[in-house]
Amino acid sequence: MITLSVPDERFVPLVGDLGPDARAVVWDMEDEAPEDLREALTIAAVPYYKGGGTMLRRTHALPNLRLLQLPSAGYEHAIEHTPPSVALANARGVHDTGTSEMAIGLALAVLRGIDEAARDMTTGTWRWRELTSLADRRCLIVGYGSIGAAIALRLEAMEAEVTAVARTARTDPNGRAIHGADELLALLGTAEVVFVVTPLSEETIHLVDARFLSAMTDGALLVSIGRGRVVDQEALLAETASGRLRAALDVADPEPLPSDHPLWRTPGVLITPHLGGAVRAADSRFAALLRRQVEALREGREPENVVAVGPYADGPGGEVEFVN
Repeated sequence: MITLSVPDERFVPLVGDLGPDARAVVWDMEDEAPEDLREALTIAAVPYYKGGGTMLRRTHALPNLRLLQLPSAGYEHAIEHTPPSVALANARGVHDTGTSEMAIGLALAVLRGIDEAARDMTTGTWRWRELTSLADRRCLIVGYGSIGAAIALRLEAMEAEVTAVARTARTDPNGRAIHGADELLALLGTAEVVFVVTPLSEETIHLVDARFLSAMTDGALLVSIGRGRVVDQEALLAETASGRLRAALDVADPEPLPSDHPLWRTPGVLITPHLGGAVRAADSRFAALLRRQVEALREGREPENVVAVGPYADGPGGEVEFVN
């Protein structure tokens, strides 16, 4: 019997009937797993926005756990807490639509002056000004994974010019030429809007630093929707406070961003509280992923999106055996 734990009751009908050899049970990980489930649990789904070390380490008491399923695309926080020989999977693909919508929304809010109009509403100020559209803008996507590809698709529908950068140069399945990281600094000087959606790793901590920002053209907009630590906020504050650059941030370092942080009050900066994936559509898409993971274990296949095998692994593989 494959036993899948889901974070709360709303996922039970979304996951649906898993067949005679599988079942879904509710475990929110706030406490140790109920005694009657500890031997049975095969797949544990982590609750949204709660995957801290204490919570994740509760899965070490599950002797037959084979897969720890995160609800997020980011996974760096979970690797060291994953039980030995248990596969860790992220939710690549689940949040592509929600996060890419947020990226486009943030860019539009700044370029079309929606953020300033919202502030003007508090004083009843009617202030007309000429603005910029996304159409015809030169846009650079830094971090071209599944979310980056979703952003590109939406930008092109809005008639923007799109260039993308990833760790290594390649051509994507749609024929798009993806530039390598060695071209990044040169490409920054050509872009009017820069979308940063890289995962967090040793290579990307403060990727957006003073050098990166100084390479951006005057008046450009930085949209950050990946991980807060990718951006050196002190360097960003210096560039935005001077008025040379604008920024729209859905992620910060730390989170929540302290209420007295100067970025809150810097003209040309728009901040949202990590809302990129916080959409109802994510529930059904996460449930669909969980159904596919059950099917993979049933058929003895490796589950989707395996990113590590605990502990301290840095990629797929390891000693996990998925054959029943």
